[in-house]
Amino acid sequence: MKRVVITGMGTVNPNGLNVNEFWENIKANKLGLSFVDQFDVTDFPVKVVGSVKDFDVTKCGIEKKEAKRMDRFTQMSVYSALQALEDCGSDLKDLDPFRVGTIVGVGIGGHNLMAEEHARFMAKPDKVSVFYIPMMIANMAAGQIAMKTGFKGDNFATVTACASSTHAIGEAFRKIKDGYLDACIAGGAEACISRFTLTGFNNMKALSKAETLEEASTPFDANRQGFVLGEGAGCLVLEELEHAKARGAKIYAEIAGYGATTDAYHMTSPSPTGEAASVAMKNAYTEAGLKAEDVNYINAHGTSTGLNDKYETTAIKLALGEAANKVVVNSTKSMIGHLLGGAGAVEAIVTALSIKNNLVHKTLGYKTPDPECDLDYAVDSNREMTVNAALSNSLGFGGHNATICLKKYN
Repeated sequence: MKRVVITGMGTVNPNGLNVNEFWENIKANKLGLSFVDQFDVTDFPVKVVGSVKDFDVTKCGIEKKEAKRMDRFTQMSVYSALQALEDCGSDLKDLDPFRVGTIVGVGIGGHNLMAEEHARFMAKPDKVSVFYIPMMIANMAAGQIAMKTGFKGDNFATVTACASSTHAIGEAFRKIKDGYLDACIAGGAEACISRFTLTGFNNMKALSKAETLEEASTPFDANRQGFVLGEGAGCLVLEELEHAKARGAKIYAEIAGYGATTDAYHMTSPSPTGEAASVAMKNAYTEAGLKAEDVNYINAHGTSTGLNDKYETTAIKLALGEAANKVVVNSTKSMIGHLLGGAGAVEAIVTALSIKNNLVHKTLGYKTPDPECDLDYAVDSNREMTVNAALSNSLGFGGHNATICLKKYN
């Protein structure tokens, strides 16, 4: 079995247009949320989103004509992937292109584009764009990245709602570990902030209706009222260890385990028992050769919804047993909102940087303790601590659970 390491990372999200900017803002506990400006919210209950400002895909070498043929989620994916490739310090052209893959998770895909093209269809059917279908479909992010890089190995989209990009990273890890690939760009994206999308989530009572930015995303707080819809992307270069060492690559962290389960319970609610999510966590750290007490940090799914935060807490306790009382847990969504299919990738980047820099960021927005959420959620300040082993959790509608285990590379 091969060992797998992270050698490059790229992102665009509400707290930064690249990894360095993002990490500096995370360390500074900057709140990346903003008030909705995509449409008039005077008569609309949702006021806060996690928008990406000043994003321009042409700044990474994409021609304007080419950019117009990509949905926003694909633009963000390509942008992040090219960043990650540059960050890894190699174009990986020394490898057989059929042994370099691209796996990108997307929860919804071109949802806004679908609404726009449907409006055109209702007005005049022949005005529907010839690029509508290839721009909208979820797999196009992975496809476009391959077209830009020339990588011809495994290329597909994982579509498991909010677990999509953690599944993508996990599947890429397995492909390399088992010897089918030598390297892979893995991650995820989402960009669907619109009145249409927000209305759908709001009607199912999933979104925060806070009037202020500071009160909108408050994971694990007793008064949490829903998640904040965000947008963005994250991509990581995963590489077989010996190849990375041979070329002198910098290594952020080692991916050492992956767990994937399903609740088989409900369309939108996590299982109250937390059993399936706990098994995903156990499988991830066990594959990594670790015991529960070896895990000292968890980047939680932590959506700021009533059910997720409570049941994820239950799952962590089941997965770690007594060790759950000592683990530090946080939620990156407290700063940038919920990126749906892109969430797990961006949170994997945070987890890798926490391991590399021995720092776990604060969970913002927490004021009132919830007796059903009683772990250490890093609510007071950032924690300067040696992070030897960490889990990153993603839980998606449909009951999908995905966990990756990252270790400090030695």
